[in-house]
Amino acid sequence: MSDHGIAPVPAPIPAPVAAPGSPPGPAPVPAHQPPYYAVVFTSLRTEGDNGYGETADRMGELVKGIPGFLGEDSARVPGGLGITVAYFRDLAGIEAWRAHAEHRAAKEYGREHWYERYSLHIAKVEYSRGFERGAEAEAGTEAEADTEAGAATGARVEAVAETGARV
Repeated sequence: MSDHGIAPVPAPIPAPVAAPGSPPGPAPVPAHQPPYYAVVFTSLRTEGDNGYGETADRMGELVKGIPGFLGEDSARVPGGLGITVAYFRDLAGIEAWRAHAEHRAAKEYGREHWYERYSLHIAKVEYSRGFERGAEAEAGTEAEADTEAGAATGARVEAVAETGARV
């Protein structure tokens, strides 16, 4: 595959891969206590599956075993454009995923067969909040409904290009 944090998920989009303890079903990865890192992989796919779906599923299972992996959000639109954001507690987790032997082989295959082009960005998340309809009514106030992560919408990120981290 390409130099990215995790393999994007082909259409139709299944539920995001989430870390243990995350809510089930198709939902955004919950907010986490900052700081942590977001690996943003934007790609334009070639025509056809060419084994992509099976490999993406395998990578989704493997990345769950990486220490510090927090989950991923992924979307693909008709025409092949996809965006996957993987969240990691620290740069060591990103490096462990980048160096994983099976992931490295999948990235190489992806450059040869699955991608017309891609972009990779690694950013440090300094602010993270979450919102879930009904949670504020149960908790009484929006402030009380915020998750432990500092939890309604938005994330400020700081690029970490100076770290030299690659996935």
